[in-house]
Amino acid sequence: MNSGVPKGPDVVRAEGLAFGYPGRPVLRGVDLGIRAGELVALIGLNGCGKSTFLKLAAGLLTPSGGRVLLDGDDVARLPRRTAARRVALLHQSAPSVPGLTVRQLVRQGRYAARGPLGMLREGDDEVTSRALADVGVTAWADRPVDALSGGERQRVRLAMALAQDAPVLFLDEPTTYLDLRHQLEVLQTVVRLRAERRLTVVMVLHDLNHAARFADRIVALREGRIAADGPPAEVVTRHLLAEVLGVDGRVGTDDVGGWPVCYPDHPLDPLQLLRNENHIH
Repeated sequence: MNSGVPKGPDVVRAEGLAFGYPGRPVLRGVDLGIRAGELVALIGLNGCGKSTFLKLAAGLLTPSGGRVLLDGDDVARLPRRTAARRVALLHQSAPSVPGLTVRQLVRQGRYAARGPLGMLREGDDEVTSRALADVGVTAWADRPVDALSGGERQRVRLAMALAQDAPVLFLDEPTTYLDLRHQLEVLQTVVRLRAERRLTVVMVLHDLNHAARFADRIVALREGRIAADGPPAEVVTRHLLAEVLGVDGRVGTDDVGGWPVCYPDHPLDPLQLLRNENHIH
């Protein structure tokens, strides 16, 4: 989906980015630039480094090699609250806090701007109110978060990320555990907010069809390295299904929107994958 949002210079730039654990490398020298205004989808199998990349780029992990620059500054050297004013990260999951209302949870996103004492002040600031309104949860503000459905809760968590008022938004599997209706609702909300707020968005997605429809750029990771990078129409191919996702399948085109549509047929065993790497073009 090309939204027509103007793209600017790189606001996030990974240079030789590496990270791992003893005996288990996760990222192996990733070079990646993300321009202002882009909506980028990260795809790949579990363990390929997608979530790790987001945490490194948000300053939550320290790389073992290379660096990530936010507007030219090494994020690993920035104070935590400074980084949080530039990048908001919606984690894949978050522990529930019994008794917390929607309003109280969303106000947690104001920590970077207001500090721990400022968060205790009564009343919402303008940014919190806008975040509640932008995702359509103002009417639920005084409801307990625990009383919400999974889809409603994810919208509230998105509002909390927006309350950081950062120009860059990282979303780690924002549609996990949601039914199809709520997956589409969350993704369409992200696309709308990206345009309205002029955000740069990077989101980890497992569904390649969603990535092809909603992102204007797809970055595929395989074993800690970039295997493909480009617009969906160029990146989403039978070769990508085999090499990156380990499945044999077909790729068509949506009759209405024109974006690529994947039809996975069956998983490839390692020998099939090697043959596909040599013969699929």
